Amino acid sequence: MVDDYLVRIGRLIRDARQHRGWTQLQLAEALATSQSAVNRIEKGNQNISLEMIARIGEALDSEIVSLGYAGPMHLRVVGGRRLSGSIEVKTSKNACVALLCASLLNSGRTILRKVARIEEVYRILEVLASIGVRARWINDGSDLEIVPPARLDLGSMDTEAARRTRSVIMFLGPLMHRAEQFEIPYAGGCDLGTRTVQPHMSALKHFGLELTATGGMYHAKVDASVSPTRPIVLTERGDTVTENALLAAARHDGVSVIRNASSNYMVQDLCFFLEELGVKVEGVGTTTLTVHGVPQIEADVDYSPSEDPVEAMSLLAAAVVTSSELTICRVPIEFLEIELAVLEEMGLDHDRGGGVSGGERSYASGGSDGAAFEARLPTDKIHPMPFPGLNIDNVPFFAAIAATAQGSTLIHDWVYDNRAIYLTELTRLGASVKLLDPHRVLVEGPTRWRSAEMMCPPALRPAVVVLLAMMAAEGTSVLRNVYVINRGYEDLAERLTALGARIEIFRDI
Repeated sequence: MVDDYLVRIGRLIRDARQHRGWTQLQLAEALATSQSAVNRIEKGNQNISLEMIARIGEALDSEIVSLGYAGPMHLRVVGGRRLSGSIEVKTSKNACVALLCASLLNSGRTILRKVARIEEVYRILEVLASIGVRARWINDGSDLEIVPPARLDLGSMDTEAARRTRSVIMFLGPLMHRAEQFEIPYAGGCDLGTRTVQPHMSALKHFGLELTATGGMYHAKVDASVSPTRPIVLTERGDTVTENALLAAARHDGVSVIRNASSNYMVQDLCFFLEELGVKVEGVGTTTLTVHGVPQIEADVDYSPSEDPVEAMSLLAAAVVTSSELTICRVPIEFLEIELAVLEEMGLDHDRGGGVSGGERSYASGGSDGAAFEARLPTDKIHPMPFPGLNIDNVPFFAAIAATAQGSTLIHDWVYDNRAIYLTELTRLGASVKLLDPHRVLVEGPTRWRSAEMMCPPALRPAVVVLLAMMAAEGTSVLRNVYVINRGYEDLAERLTALGARIEIFRDI
């Protein structure tokens, strides 16, 4: 029995090491041990203490063993089942994290309704709590109340929690108004390749922020006398860059004009929230935002973040890949118009029902026989563009969708350095996905999906794409180490199971 556990532990460590892209020698150097010792551990031929397992987990940034934590680690999927029924789209992940950062602007009480209960939100809450912000779940845990202290304790910031989320970069804008000097750690989150903070620095320097990066930290100094003398032109139309500029402008005493701004859904949510705080924002939904800043904000606000269009796309892809008919409710259609138009060209049969009534939006996918596709594909490639173009985060779902249909599709994910590479993981489930370069894959369909056991890709959307493909594959698949999915989705496995999927949450140890 002991030998069996050692072998299972060794396999977990091997999988986590390979997932990280390390050799045995690299892991040995991180642990100050020998490569032969790592080899024995991975083969189950060496006794190993809990302390050593914890050290290995820390080195590999992988939760090999967890004590007192109820969250899932792995998913066991019995595929080949059609889904049916109705499901509601949850509140936007990206809107929620932006609004949590924006709450630092307010000296009053902020209440956010139906906040997504996901790991990304939990990490931000841990960082906020460490610097003195009081946040508590209210109304049976569905809403969040946030009350900042008179003075933030920035020296006590939980840097480990901060490093596990890319959203911490949006602390720059609000903290400029709270301290003359501060530090935040390098942002983490998904492994999507090199992602520079230069656009943030270029935008925020107009408000007096000077940023240097050393020792794993961003060191910020603020010169409050600096004020924009002309419109701020963002060097990239990024969502978080636009949000940081908005957060800096919100309490700047004057009028700030931001050009080449993102008009995406989470940016619009932030603009509407700032208006609740008393900050006037003109041009919401366009690429030019004019912000009338308010030097001091002390307001009790109650705000409801919008629905998540990317989760809606995930559920739509689930219906397509499993040849199912679903009713998906609370879908923000206005942020999925391009995606739906592309899918219609690919042969999707769907109805839009209910429109917008009392904040409820509904959308049904699938034909009367439950089949979502005919044998048609677009002749052009699928690629993202800033809103109102096809959403960057929705591109990976088209890989699974294209693999379901007849013919060839080029997926061009030009934004991130290596996210397209993770889509090749679908080949392990039977798909034909050829990597042309780090940004482009060629998908050939249709696919006869097959089950497999594999590690979860370290990027959120490709990880969900793999899960959806497992749901379509006959047999039993295992997806290991699914923390990245929990970063962006609330109870996804349980909700899909309620629609007829068979997904079991389990842990090895």
